[in-house]
Amino acid sequence: MTERADLRQDSLTAATEARGLEALVSRAARAGKGPAPVERWNPAFCGDLDMEIRQDGSWFYLGTPIGRMPLVQLFSSVLRKDEDGRTYLVTPVERVGIRVVDAPFIAVEMDVSGTGDAQIITFRTNVGDVVEAGPGHPLRFVDEDATGGLKPYVLVRGRLEALVARPVMYELVEYGEEIEIDGRRMFAVRSKGAVYPIMPAEKLNRLST
Repeated sequence: MTERADLRQDSLTAATEARGLEALVSRAARAGKGPAPVERWNPAFCGDLDMEIRQDGSWFYLGTPIGRMPLVQLFSSVLRKDEDGRTYLVTPVERVGIRVVDAPFIAVEMDVSGTGDAQIITFRTNVGDVVEAGPGHPLRFVDEDATGGLKPYVLVRGRLEALVARPVMYELVEYGEEIEIDGRRMFAVRSKGAVYPIMPAEKLNRLST
């Protein structure tokens, strides 16, 4: 019984404060050395954790915001989204579910280099990931029915995406151009040789008039 109790205490679901989680995660995540190899780990599911990533990218634990960016970055390094559509914190010995309102990351900055097929769009996320949109990190654009707006996402790693922040989205669409895709004129952006349609050109023309 004592051994089981010790194992229970040394677990993500048993941690009662962010600092306790930090100590557990840091042993698995190699803090400061980039994302842990979570895709190679296959631990058992150990329940849900009262942790939430809100739509603005802010992290909450037990209803309290996690204000320390190094701690947020540490937790983000062991995130994984599985085929079931849920997002987990993963260590070699356990997998716990957390809530994600929209996307786990926010793309807060972008840079564009080159032109035409050689153009590369690079994003930086709120937790410090830097990704070049392209075949390995595709962009997708989702119509936001509630507002009639547009929500772009870029794949960061695994199945984890970053929602492109609205100011960055406005900058992104400045690089849009009309491109024929499968016989239809589309307003789209290019990056690393790939083309990502934003909307039909006729829809853009209607919105512009």
